[in-house]
Formats: sequence, structure tokens, C-alpha cells
Amino acid sequence: MSSGKLKISLVRSRIGLLPGHVRTLEALGLRRIRASVVHHDTPMVRGMIARVSYAIEVMPVAGDVPTGRGTATAARPTKERSE
Repeated sequence: MSSGKLKISLVRSRIGLLPGHVRTLEALGLRRIRASVVHHDTPMVRGMIARVSYAIEVMPVAGDVPTGRGTATAARPTKERSE
């Protein structure tokens, strides 16, 4: 086991999955198709990945990337309001 990080992306719809697998995806922070999260490479995360491996894609991440939800997508720019 490495001490790196993993980028996990949801590639299959949660519709029709077993309820336990849906809860596992939610625990990983994956709620929408093509959503990505970065987690530390730990035995607990590896076990969750093994449980739902048919619905996700896993890639190792190099460098200093923050972990948690929404780290793979850029923030939406805000509109300026004119008064």
C-alpha cells in the first residue's frame, strides 16, 4: 500500500444498485455521474473501492492535491451585480 492519494470518479449511475452500494458511494462523496473526489490511499478507502469497483474509476494522484468532495472541479464563477 502506498501513502499517496487516489482520484475516484463515478462512471455508472446509482440507479439500480444495491442500497448498501449506494450508501458506500455516498460515503465516498460520489453523488453524481462523472463526479470525482480525492481520498488518501488507506485500507478503509480501498475496501470501499473494492465494494463498488464496477461503478467507479480509480486513478493515483501525484502531488499535493486537497482531499474531500469537489476537489476535481473548479468553482463556478460568480456574476457581478450592477445596481
